[in-house]
Amino acid sequence: LLIDLLKKVEYNVQGIEDLEIDQWYLVMANHQSWVDIIVLQKIFHNRIPFVKYFLKRELIWVPILGLAWWAMDYPFMKRYSAEFIKKNPHLKGKDLEMTRRYCEKFKDKPTSIINFVEGTRFTSKKKEIQKSPYRYLLKPKSGGISFVLSAMGEYINKIIDVTIVYPDGAESLWRFLCSSRTRIHVHINVFPIDPGLIGDYFNDETFRDNFQNWMNSLWSKKDMRIEEILLQSEHGNGSYA
Repeated sequence: LLIDLLKKVEYNVQGIEDLEIDQWYLVMANHQSWVDIIVLQKIFHNRIPFVKYFLKRELIWVPILGLAWWAMDYPFMKRYSAEFIKKNPHLKGKDLEMTRRYCEKFKDKPTSIINFVEGTRFTSKKKEIQKSPYRYLLKPKSGGISFVLSAMGEYINKIIDVTIVYPDGAESLWRFLCSSRTRIHVHINVFPIDPGLIGDYFNDETFRDNFQNWMNSLWSKKDMRIEEILLQSEHGNGSYA
């Protein structure tokens, strides 16, 4: 409501027609800005179950929002780096145990779990450091997605692949709140979960390779989709409302 009072946001949303409020979904999206969270909450409101994010534990200290996320039972995750685990081997697997406990809570009622697969917001500098093969995306991180599917595969009905594009350039949250107009294009692709996507990602090398290949293929298509959307917008094609 506050955003509607402050500015004009024009959406072009494709593929949202077949969603259901009483299903379990795993939502995967590219990540460019904190605005992505607002976009996903806006377009999915009353179309799928209330969305839950896996958040870094440090975010609980964000003023107002941290308390709100805690009250809404968002899962706060403690991430351990490989270097930290080497120095503290007794903590190996603790982050996964925490994820499993939260997944158990989600089994009680229809839930939408959202994962920003890149793990961080896209920037050209991060893309260069990663040597990402994609033009508009960072490399996808497959382990978290695979773990959620393995923990909740019998409950999650479908995957929602979301592509968020800002034709005029991604804005920071502050710039978004201060600007008078923002155009946002969202492409949604919904598909059932292939049983072949469920397995032991961390101990089965063959399964891990196959899962990573699937994720990389999905990300390649997303990268091409972003380019197509930007070209259409540049030539004045596409309707925003």
